[in-house]
Amino acid sequence: MLITLVILGLSVVFFVSGKVRSDIVALCALIALLVFNILTPSEALSGFSNSVVIMMAGLFIVGGAIFQTGLAKMISSKLLRLAGNSETRLFLLVMLGTSAIGAFVSNTGTVALMLPIVVSMAANAGISSGRLLMPLAFASSMGGMMTLIGTPPNLIIQDTLTAAGYEPLGFFSFLPVGLVCVAVGILVLLPLTKVFLSGKGKKDDKSSAGKSLNQLVKEYGLSHNLFRLKAIPGSGAIGKTVVDLDLRNRYGLNLLEVRRGEGSQHRFLKTVSQKLASSDTVFQGGDVLYVSGEPDSVSRFASDFALEMMDDHSLETAASGSGNSLDFYDIGIAEIVLMPTSNIAGRTVKEAGFRDKFNLNVLGIRRKKDYILHDLGKEKLHSGDVLLVQGTWQDIGRLGGEDTDWVVLGQPMVQAAKVTLDYKAPVAGIIMLLMIAMMVFDFIKVEPVTAVLIAAVLMILTGCFRNVEAAYKTINWETIVLFAAMLPMSLALEKTGVSEMISGTLVSGLGSYGPLAVMAGVYFTTSLLTMFISNTVTAVLMAPIALQSAVQIGVSPVPLLFGVTVAASMCFASPFSTPPNALVMPAGQYTFMDYIKVGLPLQIIMGVVMVFVLPLLFPF
Repeated sequence: MLITLVILGLSVVFFVSGKVRSDIVALCALIALLVFNILTPSEALSGFSNSVVIMMAGLFIVGGAIFQTGLAKMISSKLLRLAGNSETRLFLLVMLGTSAIGAFVSNTGTVALMLPIVVSMAANAGISSGRLLMPLAFASSMGGMMTLIGTPPNLIIQDTLTAAGYEPLGFFSFLPVGLVCVAVGILVLLPLTKVFLSGKGKKDDKSSAGKSLNQLVKEYGLSHNLFRLKAIPGSGAIGKTVVDLDLRNRYGLNLLEVRRGEGSQHRFLKTVSQKLASSDTVFQGGDVLYVSGEPDSVSRFASDFALEMMDDHSLETAASGSGNSLDFYDIGIAEIVLMPTSNIAGRTVKEAGFRDKFNLNVLGIRRKKDYILHDLGKEKLHSGDVLLVQGTWQDIGRLGGEDTDWVVLGQPMVQAAKVTLDYKAPVAGIIMLLMIAMMVFDFIKVEPVTAVLIAAVLMILTGCFRNVEAAYKTINWETIVLFAAMLPMSLALEKTGVSEMISGTLVSGLGSYGPLAVMAGVYFTTSLLTMFISNTVTAVLMAPIALQSAVQIGVSPVPLLFGVTVAASMCFASPFSTPPNALVMPAGQYTFMDYIKVGLPLQIIMGVVMVFVLPLLFPF
């Protein structure tokens, strides 16, 4: 027992100090429990197979897909219209919206759903995401208090009551308690977050990644010289290759890409096919050719091959409405500057062989203050020239290895990661709603972890990520390891009798002071335990103790059991007491002390209010 307490105490000290990464502290604590034979290897590693940990990993992928498809940005832009430019209104919108969703969806699922949306809202509003993400986590827990299914501790006290022969609680018996929790949370968090969290999280930082893709398009005037031509039935281009058309020599045009909408049988899996035209690309009916050049030359080319010139209101597919603009899904652009020692200086663009060696187009040349956009194939390159190149993100990434001839400006692969596959937003939205439905409706016999895993795999299979690696990169492994390594600590506390000793002593010692004192003892003992072990385990330990205490002093057990579930759910002073607290920690760039500064006052105030409110709502 003593060794377990020492390990727990040292872990808390290191968590608070912040000098060692949280996941490493948790792993060291886990190893110590193994070394001293407090836990068996299977018990110590049980956290890594826990359904909550697996669900968290899946939710990172689902949240990443919501970001990657631009769905988060679409939702956040609509919510921002309600909030306007007011940071306070945005805060209230996040608190109220999250708590409403949290009443019907698990608090972990609620945070995973809202986290990318809130980050996007903060970026669009130009405020630190850290001001909103901790309230987001706390609001999800508060919302869970509104319904029977909102949080596991609610189900635990329901089971305890019915097992003891009492009337079961109704679905909305918890609603008054939840509303009080949300009201207290808003009043306390509004000033606390402004003081302690305003500098947390990330603001929209554009300096580190160089020019954005849209800035490059605007700087080189690509959209002004960009035309879309469609190969309609009977077009002379159908069946011909790029070489056959000889665009560059005959018309002085540059073929940037070919957009190919796929048939309805594949529409769910892939909506848009974006290809960089190679010399052997064979054009098909319905293909949309993106070409740049002089308007007269484009008109002549369209006339010669019976191509339809598309205006800004024509769409390649129902899901893509970009008009005359470049979309960056699979294909991107980047700038490179030629070094003084470059071997290609003095050669023409065609002789430099960007197309042959790297499968890249040269769209423009910036020479001092001049921009050269036409007849590039014959243009001689000078050292110091800045070339705008276009190709697949993979091919652009290869340019960085050829650092003897040029230097890649900015961080194109960082820009690639920001590119949203917005034509996939409807798909991501359907999958997200499917996941929520499986969690909410009882007639769908699917466990929450199964629902999340199904959603995560569907996000990958339907192309909401560029590849599987991109999906794996969305998982924050520090959070996963931290939570999985700390879960067995609750088992160690229970196994060595620490939990029973603390709770039993505190509650039995207060019995003679009346029901209100017992209520306070039950509440704050539960609240204290939840800071170190999961809220579900705490509720399991404390519910029978609260019931027995009520029987011994001859009062109704309902208010005491409500004290257990509220205290177990309203734990805000620790990042690993609940999954929502852990989920927002990396995104908000929070330290352990941030939870102490903001969460601990809220937890104490919430406790004081509840000790007096619960007996009013559910009399002794």
